[in-house]
Amino acid sequence: MSAAPVAPLRAALLMLASTLSFGLMAIAIRLASQSLQTTEVAFFRNAFGLLALLPVILRPGRPLPRTRHLPRYLVRTVIGLASMLCGFWAIGHLPLSQAISLSYSTPLFVTIAAVFWLGEKVHMRRWLAVAAGFLGVLVILRPGSSQFSPGLLVAVAAALISALVAIQIKQLSRLDPPDTVVFYTYLFWVPMSLLPALFQWQWPQGIAWLWLVCTGVSGTAGQLLWTRALRLGEVSALQPISFMQLPVVIVLGWWLFDERLDAWTALGAGIILASTAYIAHREAMLARRAATTAPVEGAKPGE
Repeated sequence: MSAAPVAPLRAALLMLASTLSFGLMAIAIRLASQSLQTTEVAFFRNAFGLLALLPVILRPGRPLPRTRHLPRYLVRTVIGLASMLCGFWAIGHLPLSQAISLSYSTPLFVTIAAVFWLGEKVHMRRWLAVAAGFLGVLVILRPGSSQFSPGLLVAVAAALISALVAIQIKQLSRLDPPDTVVFYTYLFWVPMSLLPALFQWQWPQGIAWLWLVCTGVSGTAGQLLWTRALRLGEVSALQPISFMQLPVVIVLGWWLFDERLDAWTALGAGIILASTAYIAHREAMLARRAATTAPVEGAKPGE
């Protein structure tokens, strides 16, 4: 078999493995949150995540990752920790279907942030997709109805802050290799997340340790698999695979926590997933078009 067909298949399998890892992390967070505060769950997720990452980063003969951009990492990790705390609280206290569905609205906020932060141009089609996505968010939130919960806004805040993190990762990835970005993120996150955890500290008991280890290992595995999948395949092709996290957590939420998926959440999630898939497709198309035309436009006559 030639290498050409193998790369997309391998990328798809890596993305599927990443998606399942993040789904398992969400379940582990929910289980750990039954006996521990969100701040502690976040700290142990980062601590065990760093321990899981070290064997990958510190392989024999491989130098320690270095960077000249530590202030950027400090800003990235502060904002990332805020997103993590909001997201973990949502997973621990909201129905999993709602928490995960709203997390998929991050690309909507990324599109807006890219316009104001990076100066990117977004045309009408993508703006319409963003508007449709926010309609899906409103369908899930149902503001003004008896089903509305202020806690849902925490999940929306997590998605909004995650968009800022995504923009920063995009910038850092142009300066450092992906593994360096992940390594320094964890290196800052561990002591940074310990500080708020100390104010609510209680030692985990019994099986809670297992859930905490699972949050760190599955979260780190998900990140590493995700970066490697994107290195081999296109975002537009891989994005729909990442949506598999939603049915995984819905089934596990029903099995473990007796949660039911309501029709409004299902409708809103479908709208959000369709709009974010379209945004990823359009961005991939524009990136390919730019890569195709840039050398021609940049060439001088006679070159």
